[in-house]
Amino acid sequence: MPIKTFSSAVFGIEATTITIEVNITSGTRYYIVGLPDTAVRESLLRIESAIVTSGYRMPRQKILVNMAPADIRKEGSSYDLAIAVAILCASEQIDASLLDQYMILGELSLDGAIQPIRGALPVSIQARQEGFKGLILPKLNAREAAIVNNIDVLGVNNLTEVLDFLKGSLLLKPTVVDTREEFYNNICNYESDFSDVKGQENIKRALEIAAAGGHNAILIGPPGSGKTMLAKRLPSILPPLNLQEALETTKIHSVAGKLAAADSLITVRPFRSPHHTISDVALVGGGAYPQPGEISLSHNGVLFLDELPEFKRSVLEVMRQPLEERKVTISRSKLSVEYPASFMLIASMNPCPCGFYNHPEKECTCPPGAVQKYLSKVSGPLLDRIDLHVEVTPVNFTELASESKAESSAEIRQRVIKAREIQEIRFKEIPDVYCNAQMGSKTVRKLCKITEAGQLLLKKAMEKLGLSARAYDRILKVSRTIADLAGSEEIRIEHLAEAIHYRSLDRQGWAG
Repeated sequence: MPIKTFSSAVFGIEATTITIEVNITSGTRYYIVGLPDTAVRESLLRIESAIVTSGYRMPRQKILVNMAPADIRKEGSSYDLAIAVAILCASEQIDASLLDQYMILGELSLDGAIQPIRGALPVSIQARQEGFKGLILPKLNAREAAIVNNIDVLGVNNLTEVLDFLKGSLLLKPTVVDTREEFYNNICNYESDFSDVKGQENIKRALEIAAAGGHNAILIGPPGSGKTMLAKRLPSILPPLNLQEALETTKIHSVAGKLAAADSLITVRPFRSPHHTISDVALVGGGAYPQPGEISLSHNGVLFLDELPEFKRSVLEVMRQPLEERKVTISRSKLSVEYPASFMLIASMNPCPCGFYNHPEKECTCPPGAVQKYLSKVSGPLLDRIDLHVEVTPVNFTELASESKAESSAEIRQRVIKAREIQEIRFKEIPDVYCNAQMGSKTVRKLCKITEAGQLLLKKAMEKLGLSARAYDRILKVSRTIADLAGSEEIRIEHLAEAIHYRSLDRQGWAG
């Protein structure tokens, strides 16, 4: 009689239940059907060794394994454990009475040990939704899956433990994680703090504005001026993750296999800093078996691109759509996968190849035209999506040697949170807009009204500084955020003036 066990496949960040049916009849060959990939087809060799090593026998008959639904491609080695259990139940070596209550996942080693899998969190969520009593999976994935309540998460080390549990001779204790306690105990637990940074008050101010409005920013300055140090501390002044954001972020890292065994829930905003040699697929996501890229791993956090002009142009161009839509869709001939990608982009760059253009003390040694050529490596459409252009100057000795304590991230974060609360009220009737940076042109015209004096200032600025037309909306968005930080309902002239200051790369003649 066919025996059924239940496992799961992960597509994007959602899981789908897979029913594994095993039938043993007269014959001598083993078959796996239901669109298995190479890793699944090879599983019977691992399973046979694991079963024999665990003290059971592999049936020497025809074994037919069907993986339903048959029109979904089955990938990876996480089905090993479920297939092995089904074979032993079908050959009447163990009792099958508990199989319909549990979802089973795990990769088997030749000695019967169970290796960790990817995507345990979305699988656990799916198992609870479908009414399973529990989930049997590798011990190293147990804490991750136990974030989900109202389901028994049973972590196991080897095949023998699973079989003894199903026979009733071993009691497995469910892994329990107090999700809310763990979340609130570790929230805002950052290693870096803005109080570590000497000087650079104007740059801290710019990053505070970026955090308050969710604006993308680019830091331009010579080597050693502190661009990377400042960017790494940006997540520490962003509003804390809420529980829903934490779960969504954890799901993405779970699918990508980026969670350590000791981790169960990501409680701080992610900070991703890929090297400039990264490929476009690694940045956006994809591959033969689509996986999330760096922009999805930075979802609800910060993506930092150091030395922006050194990235391949094709890599930078593929970010344009995700920056606007806040999601990535990866399409293949037989499936389409969508990953969320709502992140803040922070980039840094030297102003020229030698790094010392506009330096207050050192002279630029680049030949004529080299500065403009260097800056042109970053396309206009990408710069169009960056609201703040911040010039970073080196810290002088007096500031470095100062013993005075700088403002902490916690103090800055409180101001950012107050500004975000204002925006939350402002956008409560507008779907999919949560901060000023996400406003469309129509919303900008409606919510970012300025006085006649402000209009005159903006007109003069655009004419005198040679600001491009694309800078207009960006200036209004940033000035709205500055007004929110000041607690002002109106956008005043000083707010506009500060916003205009953050459009360095739009100025005609900036690069000579």
